[in-house]
Amino acid sequence: MADLFSDQDTGAVPDTAHRPLADRLRPRTLAEVIGQEQVLGPDAPLGTMLASGSLGSLIFWGPPGVGKTTIARLLADETDLHFVQISAIFTGVPDLRKVFDAAKHRRANGQGTLLFVDEIHRFNKAQQDGFLPHMEDGTILLVGATTENPSFELNAAVLSRAQVLVLERLDLADLERLTQRAEKEMGRALPLNGPAREALLEMADGDGRALLNLIEQVMAWKVDGKLDTDALTTRLMRRAAQYDKSGDGHYNLISALHKSVRGSDPDAALYWFSRMLDAGEDPRFLARRITRMAVEDIGLADPQAQAVCLQSWEAYERLGSPEGELALAQAVIYVALAPKSNATYVAYKGARKAAKASGSLTPPKHILNAPTSLMKDQGYGKGYAYDHDAEDGFSGQDYFPESMGRQEFYAPVERGFERDLKKRVEYFARLRAKR
Repeated sequence: MADLFSDQDTGAVPDTAHRPLADRLRPRTLAEVIGQEQVLGPDAPLGTMLASGSLGSLIFWGPPGVGKTTIARLLADETDLHFVQISAIFTGVPDLRKVFDAAKHRRANGQGTLLFVDEIHRFNKAQQDGFLPHMEDGTILLVGATTENPSFELNAAVLSRAQVLVLERLDLADLERLTQRAEKEMGRALPLNGPAREALLEMADGDGRALLNLIEQVMAWKVDGKLDTDALTTRLMRRAAQYDKSGDGHYNLISALHKSVRGSDPDAALYWFSRMLDAGEDPRFLARRITRMAVEDIGLADPQAQAVCLQSWEAYERLGSPEGELALAQAVIYVALAPKSNATYVAYKGARKAAKASGSLTPPKHILNAPTSLMKDQGYGKGYAYDHDAEDGFSGQDYFPESMGRQEFYAPVERGFERDLKKRVEYFARLRAKR
């Protein structure tokens, strides 16, 4: 931490010390950064800022191992700013005061400060507000890094003073370039055949730092010839999937599952369902959400869908994991292939909106019970037509508040069982018009 608050300690590592491969391959210029063209390209946000000499405060949002810290450090080099790095995990208010005081001192001597804050979303609201005056008067140029959605985790005041740039996970082509760079640094090729090499890239799951750590492990093995995929996977564990049950990964994957079901794609739905299980999601959460999909996106187009989901949920409760997860997978397939209708959902929202807007309007008197003579004298129940005594078992009376008029909320679609319900709605509408 000494280099964060002092200009004397450079934090240099002796040449004799072991340096991890990821540190040895850290880019020295922005041109050496692999990936992130959408941010660093000539016409991209950072490329444009640097070309115009007007770099502003930034928030880097992206998964681990995609270059957030490296790009921030290189931005300081490109703009001749003093680079200071802190982590929100280990930094408290007294430490921040020291950082700001040091930055003010540098500014007074003509040196600007680029303050890189890793895991900035871990600072609370008061701590985040502490950056504002120093951002506004130019004491610091803030570059924050977060793996969480800034819209939810950062103060609006900070977001209004900084541009959010999205850094993406590295694709296989980017990871292959990084692998070739590592092989050049180490002076030899990976002892892997083609499929095993590709499997190694996939193990990194888009994380460049994780890939370099895996490469360093593989290079340390004493093997003859080239290993195949089976030999590789026996020796190495796949990187754990990035997933936080309360973070973006959780909500992104459940959104993908829901939209795949709504889009009637059972294969994609099963994939996202499996991704969530593989990441450690609670199957009971999935059972609840799958049932919600049946209610919201299928509704009365297939009334059986809800029953299938509840039965699958019950089967899971009786069987547990992993056997019970197959029952949930069956429910996923069923709801994905069921006819879709949100007519009930739309009708419900419309009725709730009308109920809220109409306040406390009373029911029409003709449908009110009159258990006392006083209530009869007030007209309660007067004129009520008993539907079972009416022709076709339908009186056609209006049941809405008198000042409100008849409303229409439910509009069934021409799919599944709602075809029949639509005919019934139209049938009663015709009778109501006659009577």
